[in-house]
Formats: sequence, structure tokens, C-alpha cells
Amino acid sequence: MPTPEFVLTLREKIGHDPLPLVGAIAVVFDARDRVLMVRRADDQQWTLVTGIIEPGEEPAVGALREIEEETGVTAEVERLLGVTARDLATLPNGDQVWWTSILFRCRHVSGEARVNDDESIDAGWFEIADIPKLPPHQARALALARADEPAWFAI
Repeated sequence: MPTPEFVLTLREKIGHDPLPLVGAIAVVFDARDRVLMVRRADDQQWTLVTGIIEPGEEPAVGALREIEEETGVTAEVERLLGVTARDLATLPNGDQVWWTSILFRCRHVSGEARVNDDESIDAGWFEIADIPKLPPHQARALALARADEPAWFAI
């Protein structure tokens, strides 16, 4: 799904100024403990499944929605990995965003990984050793998903 309507409406009012948004990062494992990844259409980088949480949407529900929308995979949330605030980001179109990311560990339930929307150009399962370099916040999510530790947050 492209940029959510609520973001476009806000951008009409504030332009490229910083906008606080909540996003989900899903680390999805299959039965072989491979990780689901997508190759983004905008920068051609492989990433974990991510997306914007809609206003009033439960974050875990939003994470599952994003997994389905982007890859056609149905998953279930196993646990909360953490919550983190990221540095101010400037998107390719000049929009600035203060992201709060909610990280989830998920498990594949059904469906074959495929490109299921226009945000990605590829989707697939990766062995841990074969995962491409991830941005630091996604690398942290993956590390947390592989560890048996309580949810992470900064204090």
C-alpha cells in the first residue's frame, strides 16, 4: 500500500516538516527459522517487513497487516521485541519523520512469500547467515528476535 491517506492529509498541511509516526517492524520466521524479507522498490534494499500503524490500529494488528499486504504471508505475533525512538529521518521525497518503531517477533502461518504490492520488487526467506546488511534499527530487531530476552527499550 502506498503512503496512508492520513499521512497525505497531514502532509498537505505541514509540507515536509517533521511528523511523528509509529511504525511496526516484523521479524518473521518460518518453520526452518529463515527470516522473511522484502526488497524495497524505492531504494532496492532488502529489509525486514515494516510499515506505518494506522491511527487507532493496534500495533500487533498493524504488523500482521503489513506482512500480508507486502508479502502475501499470513503470520502470528509471538512476542513484543521492543519499542524504540529513532533519529529524525529525511525520506527520499524530502519528508521528515520522527519514527517510533514497535518491534515484533512473528511466525509464519501460511502463504508463499511473494511481491504483493507496489512497495517491493522481491520477497523471500533468508537463512540467518545470508541476510543482507540491515540498517541499525532493523539489525537490532533481528538480534532481539533471535535472543530469549525481555522486550527492549531505552531509559
